[in-house]
Amino acid sequence: MKRKYIFSPAILGILFMILSQFSFSLNDSLVKLIVIESSNQLSLLNTIFIRGLFTTLVILLYIKIVERKNLITIVSKIPYHKRGLYEVLTAICFLSGLILLPFAEVYTLLMTNPLFVTIFAFLFLKEKVGIRRWIAITVGFIGVLIVINPNQVNFNFLYILPIMAAIFLTIRDIKTKNIANDNNSFEIIFITSLLMTVFSGFGSLFSEFTLEFKSLFKIILASIFLSIAYLLSVLTVFYAPLSLTSSARYSVIIFGIFFGYVFFDELPTINMIIGALFIIFSGLFVIQRERKLGKTK
Repeated sequence: MKRKYIFSPAILGILFMILSQFSFSLNDSLVKLIVIESSNQLSLLNTIFIRGLFTTLVILLYIKIVERKNLITIVSKIPYHKRGLYEVLTAICFLSGLILLPFAEVYTLLMTNPLFVTIFAFLFLKEKVGIRRWIAITVGFIGVLIVINPNQVNFNFLYILPIMAAIFLTIRDIKTKNIANDNNSFEIIFITSLLMTVFSGFGSLFSEFTLEFKSLFKIILASIFLSIAYLLSVLTVFYAPLSLTSSARYSVIIFGIFFGYVFFDELPTINMIIGALFIIFSGLFVIQRERKLGKTK
């Protein structure tokens, strides 16, 4: 008798992508709250470093206690470090943009990533991308343009930072696709978290420590959601093609609008609402298209 699954791998990949974006967005919101409370933008490095210590420790304990794996063997795997390096480059560009540009603009410009993912997956992973999926990705990207309302945004060369972050994020996803399997998810995110902690710790040496004890709970909470986001970002590319899950990455804008209102009293504009509808339609269209083709259930 053929075994039935509640969700197909393709649907799981999409769900993992949406949940990872939720976790990343909540993590970023908590980090921004901490920086605002400290009244010092350079405290961002301190926050990332301390958060990294907690995140790395949690993942390390899981690897040693639950999976019982050899740490030296994991650390010696070069592909993990290459993938982690692109994560660090993504973070450097993203966080630099976060310091120098408005939060919402950085998020929306980062969402050029799905377009890069589809192009890179088509060119380098030889994934088949049909015309309808290209249209769906394009519709989602149009939604991004509506959200950022380019007619009211004066061009700034600093916008290159989040765009470069999107490109490095794309390369990271491709590197993940090449090395991820059903047994090494925590190995990959451990190296990623370790490298992030080392680089942010090095940067913290050149800035004054300004964090307050009251921020500790938020940092621990941020580290939990970051760990979840790291894991889900690996699982999503393992279960489904990048070109399929890329539309679901746009959901981070919706989460950004929600958390912006909850934490920072930022009311969504008409452009954000209309753009969000385009983004949601794009993701749902991809899922529906895959179902018609018999690739999802």
